Amino acid sequence: MRKCIRAAAATLGLGVAILAGPVWSADDTNQAADETPTADTVAKGRAILEKNCHRCHAIGMEDTSHHEEAPPFRVVVTRYPPEDLAEALAEGIVSGHPDMPEFVFQPDEIEAILAYLGTLTPTPQKEKAPEKDKE
Repeated sequence: MRKCIRAAAATLGLGVAILAGPVWSADDTNQAADETPTADTVAKGRAILEKNCHRCHAIGMEDTSHHEEAPPFRVVVTRYPPEDLAEALAEGIVSGHPDMPEFVFQPDEIEAILAYLGTLTPTPQKEKAPEKDKE
């Protein structure tokens, strides 16, 4: 898992501060993985990202990143499932870029961030059933 997170973070232009071992994993949340997050949890996640990340990253579906090297989160979630970012969010996301501060989030904040990022994940379009010929 650590190699996967490191590779994901490196590809995003981020470094991950890996300390002694995993501090938190997606299994540590109070919310089951198959449970739909509440609107409050999603709103909390968006608020956390607005407060901490919006000065550089686009956090919505149509906004533009304010920093040219900061990928929009809607792009990040197409490359990596949000739940794969849980460990990095817990242990500290840092970047080689001097403008980005190090962030370490608490488990309830991570749950909210992942819930919000999940709303940015494209959903596969359902295959249309063939229309029956009208007689």
